Amino acid sequence: MANDKHLHMLQQGVATWNDWKRRNPAIRPDLSFANLSKANLSKANLSGANLSQANLSQANLSHADLSGANLSHANLRGSNLTDQDLSHKNLSYANLSQADLNQADLSYANLSYANLSGANLSKALLIGTNFTEATLTDCIIYGIAAWNVQLERAIQKNLVITPEGEATITIDNLKVAQFIYLMLNNKEIRDVINTLTTKSVLILGRFTPERKAILDALREKLREYNYLPILFDFEKPNSRNFTETVRTLAHLARFIIADLTTPRSIPQELEAIIPLLRVPLLPLLHISEGPYSMFEDLEDTYHWVLPTYRYTSLEVLLASLKTNVIEPAEQKAQELEKR
Repeated sequence: MANDKHLHMLQQGVATWNDWKRRNPAIRPDLSFANLSKANLSKANLSGANLSQANLSQANLSHADLSGANLSHANLRGSNLTDQDLSHKNLSYANLSQADLNQADLSYANLSYANLSGANLSKALLIGTNFTEATLTDCIIYGIAAWNVQLERAIQKNLVITPEGEATITIDNLKVAQFIYLMLNNKEIRDVINTLTTKSVLILGRFTPERKAILDALREKLREYNYLPILFDFEKPNSRNFTETVRTLAHLARFIIADLTTPRSIPQELEAIIPLLRVPLLPLLHISEGPYSMFEDLEDTYHWVLPTYRYTSLEVLLASLKTNVIEPAEQKAQELEKR
């Protein structure tokens, strides 16, 4: 419970409190469970104060010094925390619903299990902020800087990414909010995305010297037709999860070309993307070989897997690429778009 002396001193006003705090720098004020609803605490020196479970609803805390303060379980509903430095603060289980956190610094703050429904987080700094199991519904998040935010099991709904005065646009994922807003308001970014989704072609195959020469030639030929070929060597060690990488690249592709000749990792690659992504896939196979076992099951089950084009030589493959590869893949892509 709050220390009666400390609470009484604060109730004398901010000027009196700050003077007392200046004369007693070693005291860590105990204001836990205190009723400070609607209190004007602007510019108050609350450094090191224990405000856990205090009622600060609708309180004005703008420019208050909260360094080292404990705000866990505090009721901050409707409070004014604009431009407040709350970095590294413990706000776990705090009620911040409808609080004004405009331009607040919440870097590395612990907001796990906190209720931020209806809060104004415009231009807030969210670097390493812990929102684990927090409630983030109907928040204004225009202009946030969010990096490495923890959102495990957080409730995210109706997050407003546009400023006041503009048509309201909402999204249900804080981490992608910045990207969506930039995409809507930056022509260059829209052009990049359009290029990726309409011109990217993912090329899969074997990366032995002989087979890679085929893939490199395909890449050069696709460039002649104004495509953006993506050739990724999956046989080299990499730090990212294999399935995550191949799925991400497949998501970006207009269509996929997969050379099944002398396969090694390609069966795993195709199992990771074909059942989950409706992206046209055109298999290639040298006439001297048959398809690997189990591929026919994929071909029969998923209609976005096109009939295998069997080629006799690299020269024939390149000469017929437009007719036997590009045109069927584009036709299937257009069919999938209509669906």
